Amino acid sequence: MALAPAQDDLGQELPDVPFNLPSVEGRELDYVQDAVRGGHLASGGDFTRRAAELLAAETGSAEALMTTSCTAALELSAMLLDLTDGDTVIVPSFTFTSTGLAYARQGAGLVFCDIEPVTLGLDPAHLATLLDEHVRAVVIVHYAGIACDVDGIRAVLADWPDVRLVEDNAHGLFGAWRGQPLGSLGRYATLSFHETKNFVCGEGGALLLNDPEDVERARVLYDKGTNRHAFMLGQVDKYTWKDTGSSFGLSDVLAAYLLAQLEMREVIQGKRRALHEHYEAALAPYVDELGFELMRVPPDRTSAHHMFYVLLPDRDRRNDVLELMRKSGVQATFHYQPLDASDAGRSFAVRETHCPVSRDISDRLLRLPFWNNISHPDRDRVTTTFLDAATATLSNR
Repeated sequence: MALAPAQDDLGQELPDVPFNLPSVEGRELDYVQDAVRGGHLASGGDFTRRAAELLAAETGSAEALMTTSCTAALELSAMLLDLTDGDTVIVPSFTFTSTGLAYARQGAGLVFCDIEPVTLGLDPAHLATLLDEHVRAVVIVHYAGIACDVDGIRAVLADWPDVRLVEDNAHGLFGAWRGQPLGSLGRYATLSFHETKNFVCGEGGALLLNDPEDVERARVLYDKGTNRHAFMLGQVDKYTWKDTGSSFGLSDVLAAYLLAQLEMREVIQGKRRALHEHYEAALAPYVDELGFELMRVPPDRTSAHHMFYVLLPDRDRRNDVLELMRKSGVQATFHYQPLDASDAGRSFAVRETHCPVSRDISDRLLRLPFWNNISHPDRDRVTTTFLDAATATLSNR
């Protein structure tokens, strides 16, 4: 059964509801103008400093380093690990490529860990079987902005005190686990400000340092291997090349745009929370009848409201629902393909691991359009179209 394209009251076809649409929320354009007129376009300007200070204050980190992307922040964390031949890093199979790529670039072998089915975060039980003397770090992902099983992971790592915990917190800024900010739970944490995230500047990221002992060296790596930051603080009379590093800094123009977004954090998060609540209320009555699952937020977690997803019973039905929704002009989408099954994943992995939950979730997950200023008619159209597609595909089976 095909769904007809949506029409307005005059019978004209409605425009598509996009999956994501970035929005201007505050003083973004004013701040960008100020940055341009101020004559400092590169990294290290006043807007960069203000954005970093805001993030450090909100997360309680010792330092926030603004980067060109979350990928760059992950790469900087990998440099801080001083990886050597034979070292390995454990990463979830169900995540974006950058979570593994950053450590493979630094020469680490990868070990892929499965996820648990409640939060879609790293599975502590599987993690316990993967740790050995070669593991230098474990990377966790707070999928959809919902904290993973932090208690379970900490319990497993208690016997491995030298293994560093890294949070890939691309989804989770302003989410919390038992009242503690996501991004404050690992030795390092990374953030994303890509245009698909809650807070955007086109492309951008940050590395949060939660151990003050890491700050000095991280600053050197961040500043292309030099002690330029110490020079700017007047701690040395000149700066020179001290270590490895790269060009990680975020342009002050982009930081200006980002700062304005971060200043509107309560407004932005309020809009996203309301959209999540609308989707949940509209879909929950049909879960049993139409045979799908809603995403879950455990009671001790505060969601960052990065996305809203549903789980269909199997891959074929998920794909059928997705196709019908898109034909009706609602641009829903799937998500990650398991990294352990990819060509690069197999080549970087030090050994084969089994990640059945990652495969199952990848096959069944469908994300609904989720952005700040989606209109009430469009959000109703999303839920109606999903329910119509789920009904149509149910009757075909």
